[in-house]
Amino acid sequence: MPTLRTLQPGDEVSLEAFLLQHTDTSMFLRSNWRAVGLLDQGARFQGTYIAAYIDETIVAVAAHFWNGMVIVQAPVHLPEVVQAVVAQSGRAISGISGPAAQVEATKSILGLSNRPTQLNEPEILFSLTLQDLQIPQALASAKVQCRLPHAEELELLTEWCAAYNVETLGQTDTSSLRPACRLVIEARHAMAMHWVLVAEDTLVSYSAFNASLPDIVQIGGVWTPPALRGKGYAKSVVAGSLLDARSLLVKRAILFTGDNNQAAQAVYRGIGFLPTGEKYGLVLFEETQA
Repeated sequence: MPTLRTLQPGDEVSLEAFLLQHTDTSMFLRSNWRAVGLLDQGARFQGTYIAAYIDETIVAVAAHFWNGMVIVQAPVHLPEVVQAVVAQSGRAISGISGPAAQVEATKSILGLSNRPTQLNEPEILFSLTLQDLQIPQALASAKVQCRLPHAEELELLTEWCAAYNVETLGQTDTSSLRPACRLVIEARHAMAMHWVLVAEDTLVSYSAFNASLPDIVQIGGVWTPPALRGKGYAKSVVAGSLLDARSLLVKRAILFTGDNNQAAQAVYRGIGFLPTGEKYGLVLFEETQA
């Protein structure tokens, strides 16, 4: 039987050694601990981490984060780490993510298989080596420009974030949605982890990194207003963000998108992304059930 431990400052090296064996499905875990460490005081990106050890080596991890998300990387001993982390954190559960099969099993382990969800699907994981990035002609010719947003644009980006959450994540447009989105946008802005595309002095598309490491970034939150779709803007804003990452010596990018989201898949394939063969699980529970 494994030994279960709550990870503390000083455990970073052994945690990273384990997560590096599962790089493409561990981005949130790696990015969050690197951003704020392993202490859990409820602040953004913080979480409680429980690891299963065999002979002083981590073989499984589950974390329960500030926002209620349970994130797993547990190819073995999944029930033990999941049950322990939820008990230890004392938080409500807002969702689950990680390798798709583990996410599905975690729902059952926690007795949540029948809880109503706003999003519940295995997503296709895509990867791109940044030296193979295909730059859209509009971006290469400067017909459009990709840049970091300006402070006065954050209000518009908050509206776009809310629209993205409703359309893509299945959220309900309640009074709490925009304040929550504003916090997300402000956090990305403070960390320079989001980009806008400008065409003729107008913002036309948006992309962000929802996890960022020195060697690899994960794309999320890509949004083009419906009236502006079909013009190649999403390809250009994602490519522009990755050119910035490449200039900082980032080697690779990954993302995940729904099986049925053919439009998004076409965008990503169009700049060089290819499926990895893995599926990433993402479950978001209805807020009314929290």
